[in-house]
Amino acid sequence: MAHQFKDSGAKAIIILANFCAKLEQIITDTDIETVIVTQLRDLQKPGKRLLLNLGAKYLKKMVPAYNLSASADFNVAIKSPNSYNKDAAYGTADDVALILYTGGTTGTAKGAMLSHNNLIANMMQLRARCLLVIEDRVENIVAPLPLYHSYAFLLHCLVMPYAGNHNILIANPRDLDFLLGLLKKTVVTGFVGIHTLYLALLRHPDIASVDFSKLKFSGVGGMAMTRSVAEEWERVTACEIIEGYGLTECSPVITVNIPGAIKLGTVGPVVPETEIRIVDDEGVDVPKGEKGELWVRGPQVMLGYWQQQQATAATITADGWLKTGDYVQIDEDDYLSIVDRKKDMILVSGFNVFPNEIEGWVSRHPDVLECAVIGVESERTGESVKLFVVSSGGDIAEEELIAHCKKGLAAYKIPREIIFVANLPKSNIGKILRRELREI
Repeated sequence: MAHQFKDSGAKAIIILANFCAKLEQIITDTDIETVIVTQLRDLQKPGKRLLLNLGAKYLKKMVPAYNLSASADFNVAIKSPNSYNKDAAYGTADDVALILYTGGTTGTAKGAMLSHNNLIANMMQLRARCLLVIEDRVENIVAPLPLYHSYAFLLHCLVMPYAGNHNILIANPRDLDFLLGLLKKTVVTGFVGIHTLYLALLRHPDIASVDFSKLKFSGVGGMAMTRSVAEEWERVTACEIIEGYGLTECSPVITVNIPGAIKLGTVGPVVPETEIRIVDDEGVDVPKGEKGELWVRGPQVMLGYWQQQQATAATITADGWLKTGDYVQIDEDDYLSIVDRKKDMILVSGFNVFPNEIEGWVSRHPDVLECAVIGVESERTGESVKLFVVSSGGDIAEEELIAHCKKGLAAYKIPREIIFVANLPKSNIGKILRRELREI
């Protein structure tokens, strides 16, 4: 919070009471002048609201003590909006609508400036693909990802409200018992998550008791989806997973698989009105089928990074191409496959090694729940592969994993070090944090 509040120069905040103690610790180091505090049950009727909010605070101890003397109550604020409104000149469609901060999985988060045009364009681009499988005004879409995540924000705050569909917000998707309980008692037609959430649900003992007969849309993004998990989800639910790809800097959607014509292992073709290039390290286009960095141009590309002109110039070319930093391939049908992040590539004896490929193969072992790969320094080969493994419950011998790797990977891609861990470090949305693995 501290970095984003300071960097953005935010003047006001609407905050859940549960987090006010954290705000109190940093507010003096920010430019925040107005604090509006809301509670979990503020939109209930007055009597029920009071009872439930008191229960959350004093019985469940969900609200740590805090002192924000100048704060205002949410319900009071919405009844007197003129106290908070300030006259402002009318803007344009190309003005900044919001600043979304990048995930920061490889370093300090940067603020991506997204205009009104960026967001509306990407809403309609994603809607064009959604309409191939879902309808307007009838769907119940489960929303387990936090709404500050760019994909969740676009889908649940723009696309689905525009379509008149119903979002079912899940406050804590890590509470799998609650999530499964909701899926049992609610008619759900759509579900959106990331790879780690799908995997966790499939490993839950109650997954077989859920009726998925009405489910017709399962979306995934945010990180690479392994083929084995996608196939298992379809076997369990009879609903294919529609994988897409994007990044905060593109509002975020760039590609989405086409329902009924899905290619597992790909993130699909680009959404309408989007141009792409796949280039080598010199910025020269590579032939189809070869690996290269993805560049994107279209109405969803951000205005730039907030107060970071140098970073903006390094990311967006003079003619509007955004350099994603992702290595990709494109096939004969123009379906994109994500190879890996450029920053995560490992150089072994001059050969390019991509963690996603190794992780995808290792995950096929029946005793591997999840895994992650990083590169470490090696005197002999420059870098070597280090593998972190979370087992699914049984004991796995290192030799067994090495033998498994040899069946599907080239010799220089075989891990030289394997570390067994209880869990992998993840961001709030479940992305694996490679930078923290490098500190282990």
